[in-house]
Amino acid sequence: MPDSVWVRVESAGTGKLGRLTLNSPETLNSLTREMVDLIQAALDEWRDDPNVAAIVIDGGGEKAFCAGGDVHALHASSSGTPGGPCDYAETFFAREYRMNYALHTYSKPILCWGHGIVMGGGLGVMAGCSHRVVTEATRIAMPEVSIALFPDVGGSWFLNHMPGASGRFLALTAASVNATDALFCGLADRFVGADQKEAVMSALQAVEWETDIKANHGHMRHVLRGFSDSTTAELPAAQVEAHLPAINALCDGDDIHDVIDRITGLDTEDRWLAKARDGLIYGSKLAALWIDRQLFETRHSSLKEVFQSEVQLGTNIMRHPEFAEGVRALLIDKDRSPAWIYADSRAVPVDLLAQFFTAPWPQNPLADL
Repeated sequence: MPDSVWVRVESAGTGKLGRLTLNSPETLNSLTREMVDLIQAALDEWRDDPNVAAIVIDGGGEKAFCAGGDVHALHASSSGTPGGPCDYAETFFAREYRMNYALHTYSKPILCWGHGIVMGGGLGVMAGCSHRVVTEATRIAMPEVSIALFPDVGGSWFLNHMPGASGRFLALTAASVNATDALFCGLADRFVGADQKEAVMSALQAVEWETDIKANHGHMRHVLRGFSDSTTAELPAAQVEAHLPAINALCDGDDIHDVIDRITGLDTEDRWLAKARDGLIYGSKLAALWIDRQLFETRHSSLKEVFQSEVQLGTNIMRHPEFAEGVRALLIDKDRSPAWIYADSRAVPVDLLAQFFTAPWPQNPLADL
């Protein structure tokens, strides 16, 4: 059985490149706990290896960089021990967020080749890398409202740093975005045609890497800039920027219930906005509330505080039945008819929502970040 993450070190002009390829194309490279551990171990080893100058992370197959976390395993853990503790799921979140934090704070240049589907946990990996490439086939989404989860893996950080109310809107509606949107929203740095991947890798292997980390970031930028400037691939039409006035108007309000009403009641023939509206109509209204509260409570948080708050919310969600029902309806039975506990956000008791933001253990598992 092939390794779920293909880890190798490649020679360059001088120095070496670390390569991490998510190697489970049959599951669209969805992250398992084993994959998270393999990535973390490689990052730890290469951080202190003076020969490894830069790192590349990509996905096996042509369809996806990474479609998210292994939701089936999380579902089994959550539904297997109702009320918790849900050992596999909770350990997975703690390790995954620790890995995400390591990517965000890594000193050496890390290139993420974000081709194809980039969702959930995959976006968490890409967002943490210092040099992020998207292609004409990139499709990004944080669809957690559909399964009663929340945009985690640092989503509380990067969604809060997006233009206008776009982060709030994308989190509530599970709307998908493309490469142009990723550049506008700060999720990507360069657009390069998918057919240029091997040429980019060859160019990186030809670099005379140095021992100076800042200089190596410059080398990475120089290589990617050349391909970005010369690509013949066509950027897809903007969606977020083009709709930003409408997004800002829909999300303009302190009362989340009014915002939900405004989005779900939207009367439009615009296909992108209509699909976003339908995403919130379908999604868990309880999840919509904890999604919005999480974004509000972390709006001024440090990166460390973001991941500490996310592991708290994620743990509480795993111990509640709404998540298991969402996954059942969308991914297991696939009837797309979830029996959400609350059909209307206003019916959610205030004290119930507060429970999701209360520590379920004496010490946060990420207290040492």
